[in-house]
Amino acid sequence: MSLPLEVTRVSPRVLGPMGGSRKMSSCTRVALRRPVDEPRPDREERHQEVDHGPSKEPSNEQRRGLVRRHPFAAGISLAFLLTTVAAVGLYWDQVQRFQTTDDAFIAARQFSVAPKVPGYITSVPVTDNQHVGAGDVIARIDDRDYRVALAQAEAEISAAQAGIQNIDAQMDVQKAQVTASKAQLQQNQAKLVFAQQESERYVTLAKEGWSSHQTGELAVSQLYQQQAAVTSAEASVTVAERQLEALKAQRNSAVASLGQAEARRDQAQLNLSYTTVTAAQPGRVVRLGAAVGEFAQTGTGLAMFVPDEIWVTANFKETQVDDMRPDQPVTLRIDAYPERTIEGRVASVQPGSGTAFSLLPAENATGNYVKIVQRVPVKIVIDHPPTDVALGPGMSVEPTVRTDPAPSLYERLRSWL
Repeated sequence: MSLPLEVTRVSPRVLGPMGGSRKMSSCTRVALRRPVDEPRPDREERHQEVDHGPSKEPSNEQRRGLVRRHPFAAGISLAFLLTTVAAVGLYWDQVQRFQTTDDAFIAARQFSVAPKVPGYITSVPVTDNQHVGAGDVIARIDDRDYRVALAQAEAEISAAQAGIQNIDAQMDVQKAQVTASKAQLQQNQAKLVFAQQESERYVTLAKEGWSSHQTGELAVSQLYQQQAAVTSAEASVTVAERQLEALKAQRNSAVASLGQAEARRDQAQLNLSYTTVTAAQPGRVVRLGAAVGEFAQTGTGLAMFVPDEIWVTANFKETQVDDMRPDQPVTLRIDAYPERTIEGRVASVQPGSGTAFSLLPAENATGNYVKIVQRVPVKIVIDHPPTDVALGPGMSVEPTVRTDPAPSLYERLRSWL
């Protein structure tokens, strides 16, 4: 069968080896051209082979034959599949009863240890990271000046007490003087009564002529003298009583001075006690900076103190605290001691996210808003903190809170087995 010829002219510009173009001489390509409607025998044969060839997928009979030929492997595969499904179900049922996070740290109310009085440090009987009990000495300050101040305050107390005793003696004397003045007044009053009677008697006799006018006048004069004596005695009693009241006021002033002296004595005793810096509660001395011979000012930090009372602050996602309640059991794993498991319990859940109480809380009323899952701090107390290891603020913890007390399928199986 003859085929027609096809003549094709090739362009003189073709691509170079680096993508550029280069010129080449024109040439003519001659090719045989098959009619469009005439099928190619090789393609047709291959097409027939594809359509009518045998299928490569195994049939049901072949599959059943494979199971019959390998029953043990098929059983193992089925058992493995069922075991995997059961394990996944048990695991899912178990983890649904717990909530955990890795955003948790140990917290404590650590504070700086500082003296209340200035002075030179004479002794530092502790070292870094040492555990101390309540009342143990952390540092001592030179107390000689404060002992002198205490002695001076005690001397002022003695002087005030002596002044009070002196006033008491004066009051006793004045009371006797008041008693004597009153007795003198009574005597003068008795004489006044007698003078009045004498005056009346002589005046009557003088009128009747039984006595001279001079005797009557003398009786009247004595009456006036006794009246003046009574008035003088009354004034003496009043003066003595006023002096007694003045002594009482002086005594009250002396008692107040004694109180001031005692207050200065108490302050001197306190200042003397402040020269010994002690631990207010059990804990550890951290970042000790005090040194012997150093002059410590009032309020100067000598060391940091970490109390034994510690807890865990766990920042759970807000979607995890739905079923979280106080007194729920917690399992704690500390990164520093991965082989230990410590038990605790939920103390409280903070009523608000952590960012709400930060120094610069988020302001969502301006700009574009992107919702972010917030973190809610949960306080977890440790039931029995270990004493053989050091636990302090900032250490990473992974708490696991059991929010559902009902036993899981895995726990039931373990109890049955």
